[in-house]
Amino acid sequence: MNKVVAEHQGYLMQATDATIQFGGLRAVDSVNMNITAGTIVALIGPNGAGKTTFFNLLTGIYTPTEGEILFEGRSVSGKKSHVIADWGISRTFQNIRLFKEMTALENVMVGRHVRTKSGFFGATFRTPSFVREEKQIQEDSERWLEFVGLIDNANDLAGGLPYGAQRRLEIARALATEPKLICLDEPAAGMNESESADLDRLILRIRDELGITVFLIEHDMKVVMNLAEYIYVLDFGKLIAEGLPAEIQAHPAVIEAYLGQDMEATIKAKRQQLLEVRGAIAAPATEPAPAEDVEVEKPILDSDGVVMAMDTDNKEKNDAA
Repeated sequence: MNKVVAEHQGYLMQATDATIQFGGLRAVDSVNMNITAGTIVALIGPNGAGKTTFFNLLTGIYTPTEGEILFEGRSVSGKKSHVIADWGISRTFQNIRLFKEMTALENVMVGRHVRTKSGFFGATFRTPSFVREEKQIQEDSERWLEFVGLIDNANDLAGGLPYGAQRRLEIARALATEPKLICLDEPAAGMNESESADLDRLILRIRDELGITVFLIEHDMKVVMNLAEYIYVLDFGKLIAEGLPAEIQAHPAVIEAYLGQDMEATIKAKRQQLLEVRGAIAAPATEPAPAEDVEVEKPILDSDGVVMAMDTDNKEKNDAA
């Protein structure tokens, strides 16, 4: 065993000063994080905190500009996503990324191909070993559809499935890669309460029945508090807190990140501003008072009341009262 693996064998994933910079923006800034095998860990924070960017660093979409991320003691920096998937990291996406014109079964089979051995020759000439492997891939994919409760939708187009079912199909495709660590990016987004409860049970089964470590990004705090054993909190790319769920709920920095500073003062200021706006709308327009001693010309009317001329010789003063 080499020195790096020996030093980090206690953690499945370890990030040390992980940083990525886009121009002048440090989207992830010196983040340190550890994940132990067999746990459910959550990464939370306000919108734009850098959560998905960290997932992208972990799964090879981005390469850290500073620091490193290790998976089972091996650095993921500079590695292609398919290599990292082969190592045992899979993911879902914040915005669903299914092949919508393919069936649910075909989508899962795509994920399963990361574990195939047949090459170009076997696929081209459909050798006996290739045919056997394809049959096994289909059977394995059906098993994953069964696991997430979608076996009855195996031949349905992915794009025609209900939203919650599409979320579960993405999870099935990720599971088909046989991961050691599955990264779920906002899996409960857009789900109703019943669907969220089903998702909670599915994620627990992934950890408890399959032994797969779960790394979760989620804005639904009910889901997070129900599932996570340990929580990391990002804000503006920086790690501002970490701890057990009860500790995170009461952490001042977390409360400030989600609600902002001086919330009461802000609410009062907004309320006063609203009252001022309402007052300006309701107030009648102010007419300038007529100047004193303003001479007004009297009109000369005919018998029908039509103005014929202005009487310049007979003027009267306007009474300001």
